[in-house]
Amino acid sequence: MKLYYSPGACSLAVHIALRLADQPFEMERVDSATKTTETGADYRAINPRGYVPALILDGGETITEAPALLQYVADQAPQAALAPAPGTLARTRLQEALNYIASELHKAFKPFFSGAPIADTDRPAAEEVVANRMGFAEAMLSDGRRHLVGDRVSVADLYLFTVANWCNFVGIDLGRWPNVQALVGRIGALPATRDAMAAEGLTG
Repeated sequence: MKLYYSPGACSLAVHIALRLADQPFEMERVDSATKTTETGADYRAINPRGYVPALILDGGETITEAPALLQYVADQAPQAALAPAPGTLARTRLQEALNYIASELHKAFKPFFSGAPIADTDRPAAEEVVANRMGFAEAMLSDGRRHLVGDRVSVADLYLFTVANWCNFVGIDLGRWPNVQALVGRIGALPATRDAMAAEGLTG
């Protein structure tokens, strides 16, 4: 398999999942501004939408969209237990969490990653949207659970880690949501996470 990624983007969650699942894969970096890969290819020929992640399977098929990739990777390595079994209520809860992170929380950060610095006049409203969405994620963890779904790390945790960690890059205090911050710390301490972030040049 080959993962197309941009450092720290939502593709990081897929990258961590591949490592946790002990799946063999290659990586190729994508310049999100120019839509070209590090080998000079037009990334839009791989994913016409132009954004990461994309995963090229060994048979040549292409999968896009982080929630789909995360579940695919989990299902290829059931022994890693990164997702509940298909058809169970727990799997539906996982999909529920993934869809919330993708459609609400992830999207809330869009003004901060538009390609131009966010205007001072626009920042308070953008931060309020993030705070609202992060508040729901905080509530999901407010009953004392250590993971979004079940009693061990799932791909939903990896996705929340990746998106919530953006707070640290855009100047939003993640400490406002202590349960989310604690989950980010736990996932960030995993060897697979540290290895993935180092491979993407996110750590020294």
